[in-house]
Amino acid sequence: MKKNILLLFSLFLVLNCFAQEAKDSETSVYYLIRHAEKDRSDKTNKNPNLTEKGQNRAHNWAKMFQHITFDAVYSTEYNRTQQTAAPTAKTNELKVITYHPYKINFEDFLKDTKGKTVLIVGHSNTTPAFTNKLLGEEKFESIDDNNNGNVYIVTITGDTKSVQLLTIN
Repeated sequence: MKKNILLLFSLFLVLNCFAQEAKDSETSVYYLIRHAEKDRSDKTNKNPNLTEKGQNRAHNWAKMFQHITFDAVYSTEYNRTQQTAAPTAKTNELKVITYHPYKINFEDFLKDTKGKTVLIVGHSNTTPAFTNKLLGEEKFESIDDNNNGNVYIVTITGDTKSVQLLTIN
């Protein structure tokens, strides 16, 4: 079953890569994920690292995204998001761009990323909220705290916006 899910996701990504190659400079594609599994052993730690399982997931994201050429990788400033973004950024020879989910200027962000393919790593509440901002509508609610496998794919061409939500666990 796990192999079938990975095969389907890989097929989806390969097809998306062909679409990416055919896209014009007006099309922007955004992949939004929540950070991988964090260390929950110290409830007072507001900035935990990833667990071993989380590190494995971060590397698996990079493998799943291997056929996608990212132009930028964004992450919040927290250890867990930076550690989730790092393998994919490294694969694409990019530095992780740190953003603040509540202070980001979306108008500037959209202008800066127009025509690009971008990975955005956030949190259970900020990832759906960022997706909603990109779409211009309140479509998604916060992710369950134990769900680290959602990937939101937002494509914007001119005034046309579409979204796909996949869950990889």
